[in-house]
This record gives sequence, C-alpha cells and structure tokens, in this order.
Amino acid sequence: MKRTLARVVLPVLLSVTALAQTGNAAPAAAAAPTTSAPTSSSKVGIINIQQAILLTNEGKRDLEALDKKFETPRTNLQNLQKEVADMQNQLKTQGDKLNDDARAKLAKDIEAKQKTLQRQLEDAQGDYQQQQGELVNRIGGKLMEVLDKYAKEKGYSVIVDVSNPQSPVLWASASTDVTQDIASAYNAASGVAAPASSTPSAPRPSGAITRPPSAGTTGAKTTPKK
Repeated sequence: MKRTLARVVLPVLLSVTALAQTGNAAPAAAAAPTTSAPTSSSKVGIINIQQAILLTNEGKRDLEALDKKFETPRTNLQNLQKEVADMQNQLKTQGDKLNDDARAKLAKDIEAKQKTLQRQLEDAQGDYQQQQGELVNRIGGKLMEVLDKYAKEKGYSVIVDVSNPQSPVLWASASTDVTQDIASAYNAASGVAAPASSTPSAPRPSGAITRPPSAGTTGAKTTPKK
C-alpha cells in the first residue's frame, strides 16, 4: 500500500472505508463520505501524520542517520562560508590599503568562492531533501497501513490529517488525537527499538543549511542540524 509524500502530508479527509476498498489513499474529493457530514454517532479522530512519523522509532533512527550522513558536507559548507566571510571582512577593513589590482583580485576571488559555496549548498540541500522525502514516503506508507487497521479496530468513521496549516479543522478535543497511538502501534508492529537518543525529533525544514552571506555581509553562520 505505497503512497506518495503528497498523499501522506496533505490535509485530506481520510475515509477508512474508502481506503479499505481501494487499497490506496484517495484525493480529498473522493475520500469524503457520501453524506454531507458525519452523523452524531460517527467516531471522528485527528492525526498529525508528519509528527507521527517523527514519533516512530524507525523515523527517529533514520532521520538521525540521515543527519549524521550529512555532517561532513555541513562542516565543509560551514568552513567555506567562513572563508567567504573572512575574505569579505578583509576587503572591508583593508580594501583602502590595497592597490587597484589587488583589490579587484580579492573582490573577484570572493565572487568566485561565493558561487562555489552557493552551488555546493544547493547540491547538499537537494540531496538532503530527496533522501528525506524518500524516507518520509517509505515510513508514511507503512504508517497509513497501521492507521487503517487501528481505525477499523477502534470503530472510527473518519480520521482527519491536521499536519498541514491549511487543514479545515479549527478545533478538536485532545481525546480525538490519535497521533501518539498510531506511532506506538507502528513501533509495536515494526519491532524497531527506540534509538539511544530517544528525544522526539523536530521536523526538518527544507533549509537545513542556511544560504551563504551576500556580498558585503559578514558573520552569517550555517544552522546546525537541530
């Protein structure tokens, strides 16, 4: 029951009955119940799919491994960014003491190094985002299978994903939130032990490494992994 990242994280109204019949997460329009709204006897729940992925032992383990994998590229980018900042500071503080040729050469070297930094940064970000997306898709697909089983066993008619800020849900009782329950059920089914650092991971932004300083700025730093 493989699903794409978009289907995992979009705020769709998930009909577990439709999910069981089709075997795939349906688009929002197709997933809505045939009636105009759930009846008063319907059991409705909410889930933050993104947070649920981060709460799973497998998600924590694999995201930590991904961060570790990118430690060297991150350090290299930080060092290169420092070189750019140092050269910019040199041009700012010593530029009036250099002759025209030396000053022009330094400015040209700064521009070239900035381009190298920008290119390496974009490559690193692209690689990170691609591998992060593959990880989320893989775990998210299996998480949906757990959600389907959980919803049927607990008698839910509808479970709504509220991970997207554009979710139509304005308020919900804490008792309707099944995020932790689904993560716990996933952990039990996967058999993956909690990693040594069992602190819940924070969502990774797309810019895990910040952009380089523009010409004439100094002191910008790359963001560490957390």
